Amino acid sequence: MPSLRDIRKHIKAVKNIKQITYAMKMVASARIKKAQNQILSFKPYVNYLEDVIASLSSQFDDENLLKYDFSRFLKRDFKSGNIGLVVVSGDKGLCGSFNNNILLHAIKFIKSNNDKNFYLISVGKKSVDFLKKISNINIYYQISNIFPKVNYIHALLLAEKVIEMYDKYNLENVYIIYMEFKSLLKQELKNISILPLLNYFNNNNQNRNSDNFIFEPSKEELLNNLIPKYINIEILRILLENQASELASRMNAMEQASKNASELIDELTVKMNKLRQAQITTELNEIVSGANAIKS
Repeated sequence: MPSLRDIRKHIKAVKNIKQITYAMKMVASARIKKAQNQILSFKPYVNYLEDVIASLSSQFDDENLLKYDFSRFLKRDFKSGNIGLVVVSGDKGLCGSFNNNILLHAIKFIKSNNDKNFYLISVGKKSVDFLKKISNINIYYQISNIFPKVNYIHALLLAEKVIEMYDKYNLENVYIIYMEFKSLLKQELKNISILPLLNYFNNNNQNRNSDNFIFEPSKEELLNNLIPKYINIEILRILLENQASELASRMNAMEQASKNASELIDELTVKMNKLRQAQITTELNEIVSGANAIKS
């Protein structure tokens, strides 16, 4: 049975942990506001750029489209058996099941397509450390320690590697697994095919109308310049979504940890008081017994 001293030490240790978890919650709460604002201000630009590219590409028939070099980003007309996969996790833990959900989904996705050759890009320290331990997986590129300060340079570097891998191995598709931010209490796991783009646009299922557009310079030149830019921007949006989701998960996890610490402190305090009361009662009984013995 623990002594009063042991229980007091336990209470002190739990209080110290509570201070840490509460501080981490407040830091995540402060950072997530900035991350939310970045996503909200960024989405309209991404959507309009997607509309322009989809509208431009819809004005080419399949035969004419394949004449241009940028057509490889819009559609694939062959089956190579090769698939690219970008796994975006967090750089740190203490965020509940956030990283586990992403990594487990990645493994299930690879196993469900075991007839394909996978080429992986891992983003975030958790995915880097996890995926490099798995045999028979082709790791093409790794990047970590970018969260929670993601910027356009990170997205540009990652987009270059995605395009490079897409061309080098003649990939049929490039999938990205990440967590999309819905609200502070809800984050949704996503697995999207970002390349080729026409599949991605069709899955988004947006109504587009290009009748009112007048294009200058030529449509071919615009597509040749806009498609790589769009891939950069869309990857930046995905990184921002994942960053906000990680912060929200950490804030919720630390809030629950602080709550559990408070409950444990209350339980230990009750236990300590009961033990102290029992000791006092025992001492009083010994005093009374001694006094009665002297009188008799």
